[in-house]
Amino acid sequence: MNSLKLIGLAFGASLALSSAAMAQDLTVAVAGPMTGGESAFGRQMKNGAEQAVGDINAAGGVLGKKLALDVEDDACDPKQARSVAEKIASARIPFVAGHYCSSSSIPASEAYADGNVLQITPASTNPLFTERKLWNVARVCGRDDQQGLVAAEYIAKNYKGKNVAILNDKTTYGKGLADETKKALNKVGFTEKMFESYNKGDKDFNAIVSRLKRENIDLVYVGGYHQESGLILRQMRDQGLHTVLMAGDALADKEFASITGPAAEGTLFTFGPDPRNKPTAKSIVERFKAKGIDPEGYTLYTYAAMQVWSQAAAKAGTTDPKKVMDTIKGAAWDTVIGKMEFDSKGDIKQVDYVVYKWDAKGNYTEINPKAS
Repeated sequence: MNSLKLIGLAFGASLALSSAAMAQDLTVAVAGPMTGGESAFGRQMKNGAEQAVGDINAAGGVLGKKLALDVEDDACDPKQARSVAEKIASARIPFVAGHYCSSSSIPASEAYADGNVLQITPASTNPLFTERKLWNVARVCGRDDQQGLVAAEYIAKNYKGKNVAILNDKTTYGKGLADETKKALNKVGFTEKMFESYNKGDKDFNAIVSRLKRENIDLVYVGGYHQESGLILRQMRDQGLHTVLMAGDALADKEFASITGPAAEGTLFTFGPDPRNKPTAKSIVERFKAKGIDPEGYTLYTYAAMQVWSQAAAKAGTTDPKKVMDTIKGAAWDTVIGKMEFDSKGDIKQVDYVVYKWDAKGNYTEINPKAS
């Protein structure tokens, strides 16, 4: 056999081995708004998932296989999210970290359940996500009925006797959060002076702002996303209105300050205790920062979702989604944001929300770390 033929056979064998090795990769997915108005949070999720996959692979992978990451864009659109879920299910991907918007996670979860995909959302807080008795859903964040309670406690304590308005963007997340905050306020005898809605994607809020001005509103609570919240704040300031704006976890990205500029100062929002400051996150935060990435918002929550799944798959000895979910609910897991345990619905047992305040320099800090 001549040398050229031997080289050809060796090259062919090398390619075959390479292909076989690639075929052994285990694909997992992250799905969220990689484009559109909430793409800042899609970027957080992608960063968290990529770093987690890299770190898991560096530690040997899962069940002897390296992970490959599939990144999917739902643009926070329910129909697109359902389509993404069907695509992931048809590819037989066993696990997805996603989605961001509750209006995406909820319809997607049904397709995942039908297609045998385990779903852990890092960010969707609407209670309905885990209240439908689906076998395949969990979340590493809290719920709106917990977040709204903390917001209501803060408002009732600090704005007693003041005029408060509640707005919402009619989305599953925004309306749900506004409703839970209103419910918690009303329960302690605090009645809002104004309850209004707008459409996600609106840009002109002058009519609403004019009414806030007429009603002498001291604080406006917004159940909605950072783009519209930022525009509402700017238009309030343009009309000379110094009303404080408060919202939920959708303000946990510095893009909010890029929309508002120095007007962000004094704006309040609820979110979990900053995971970047937890001892369990120190080394991982340093790895992010070495890449020039600030792991704010839901970056580390996405990383944690990947950790929970990978540890549970290793413990279960399989990637079978139903067996892995049973394992997740039957043990405690060490994650970048601390130890986690899940109840039978898929909600975490350790929940904590605090209130943050933005400053004029585009940074936010906790102002009541014991509020939970």
